[in-house]
Amino acid sequence: MKKPPEEEGMRWLDQATEDLITARILFENERFYMVCYAAQQVAEKALKAYLYYRGEEIVTGHSIEELCKWAEEYDAGFAKLKGDIAILDGYYLPTRYPNALAASIPARIYNKKAGRDTLDLAEKTVEFVRKKMNRG
Repeated sequence: MKKPPEEEGMRWLDQATEDLITARILFENERFYMVCYAAQQVAEKALKAYLYYRGEEIVTGHSIEELCKWAEEYDAGFAKLKGDIAILDGYYLPTRYPNALAASIPARIYNKKAGRDTLDLAEKTVEFVRKKMNRG
């Protein structure tokens, strides 16, 4: 049975929020490469939450930039958010695969600053979407 758009959107936003908690735990434990990946995933799920909330039935893709563009069709405010968070697209693959880096591995490349910066962007995305879904 198909869920109402608001309910499906909240399911996705709830998961994004749970992933954000996990990203914070990873940060506290200095797993910065995984914080960067988790932050991308948090933002992706939050954006998908908004699109489901707006009635979209199938929301695919992993690009933060593209998901923001899609969300802009409903709310122009996503254009500014896109400018702030699209950088998260750069953390989708190289944070997980050694062959995405020239001579090292993700666990050695991503540092505390990268972790903090991406965590901040993930938090910003969740709060932005929560407000747009009238849950803030």
